[in-house]
Amino acid sequence: MRALPKAAPAAVLATLSLLSGCATTSGRHSTATALDAILAGPRPAAQRRWDRDRHPVQTLLFFGLRPTSRVLQVWPRSSGYFTRIIAPLVRRRGRFEAALINPGPSAFLVTRNARYRQLLASKPHLYDRVRVVTFPLDGGDAVPPGSVNLVVAFGVLHQWLARGETANALHSIHRALAPGGVLGVVDNRAAPNAPPDPHGHTGYVQQSYAIKLIEASGFRLVAASEVNANPRDHKVYPAGAWTLPPTYRLGKTDRARYAAIGEPDRFTLKFVKIPRH
Repeated sequence: MRALPKAAPAAVLATLSLLSGCATTSGRHSTATALDAILAGPRPAAQRRWDRDRHPVQTLLFFGLRPTSRVLQVWPRSSGYFTRIIAPLVRRRGRFEAALINPGPSAFLVTRNARYRQLLASKPHLYDRVRVVTFPLDGGDAVPPGSVNLVVAFGVLHQWLARGETANALHSIHRALAPGGVLGVVDNRAAPNAPPDPHGHTGYVQQSYAIKLIEASGFRLVAASEVNANPRDHKVYPAGAWTLPPTYRLGKTDRARYAAIGEPDRFTLKFVKIPRH
């Protein structure tokens, strides 16, 4: 995607206003232009560096995001990386809902959720229409059934596996989506010949296993993309996937080497909801 010059907030808002008024649900090109404008606007320097590994425009277009999309993001992190990109795009003609993790007694997660809410409050001209909900852990409803047409889950499948919550999480997502709605999943990809890790202890998930789990919960895989692949990632590290950026769990130890590898190799999968029988 072409690089745009850094734009002032007013210029970005003007561009989005114009594009959201003319884009249609089939307007891939106008959506790409609007996303470029958002990325060119004011954002933290660290997040601009993350763009190289996360390919946000290509990923979101692959999932079918449009200005009219009704989007639910599951477990956004406090940085709000994808929230900062999606929410302004759909602000006028679509909807963005953020399903935060239930923090329980975890002080870390309480703080994480509070920081996310602070991000939203800091820029009401962009995030005033974001609706924050809590993602249930019991398979219940985060939003009214059938009320969204796109659910995005970035780097959370391995967390569901580690917490034993995959089936409930996918059930909640299935109920939230309208018939034919899309579930977009991005997560760290284990080597195909790696020993099975059904609990996600390494932070990596075998792509074939991920597809099997998700399809067993009422979805059908319609496309897979290599946009977030990273062939430099050999996937064997002292602290699993968290050894690599942006986590750097080993601190300064071999940091330059891990920085050169980049973020983990990731699969990018697009599913559609199918009726349950």
